[in-house]
Amino acid sequence: MNMHTLRECLLRYSRAVTITVAALLLLGNLTVILYGVFMRYLAGGAPVWMDELSRFLIISTVMLAAGAVWVEGIHMRVALVERLLPAPAGRVLALYQWVLTIVLAFAGAWICWRYAQSVAMFRTMGLGISRSIPVMAMPIGFALLGWQALLYGPRFLPLQEEDI
Repeated sequence: MNMHTLRECLLRYSRAVTITVAALLLLGNLTVILYGVFMRYLAGGAPVWMDELSRFLIISTVMLAAGAVWVEGIHMRVALVERLLPAPAGRVLALYQWVLTIVLAFAGAWICWRYAQSVAMFRTMGLGISRSIPVMAMPIGFALLGWQALLYGPRFLPLQEEDI
C-alpha cells in the first residue's frame, strides 16, 4: 500500500467515523428536545437541564462534523476565484487554502484546549458537570478538521453544483 492510498483510506475512515458520531449526537439532541417538549406541554414542566444539554449536543455535532464537511466540499463557500484562475495560479491558491486551514484548525484546537482546561473548576448550571466537558467538543472538532485537511492534501475542494 503506497502513501497516497493509506492517506485516502485514513481520510475515508476518519470522515465516516466523525459523520457517524455527529449523526448520533444529532439523534441524541432530537431525543432530548422531544423529551423536553413532551415534559413541558404534556407533563407540566420540563427539566432544567434539557435546554443546556440540547445546546451542548448541537455544538458538539457541528464541531465534530466540520472536518468531514470541509473535505467533502459541502460547506458554505464561494468557489468563483478557483474557477477563473489559470491552472498554475489555481494550484498556488489551493496550497494557500490548505495551509491556512491546517494552521487555523490546529491553532483553534490549541486555544480551545487551553480554554477548556481553564474552566474545569466551574460547573454548568443545569447539568452540574464541569464546564470543560462540553467545551472539549471545540478542541476535538478543530483537531479533527486539521487532521482531515492534512490528510486531504493541497488540492481543490470538490465543487457542489446546483441543479437548476
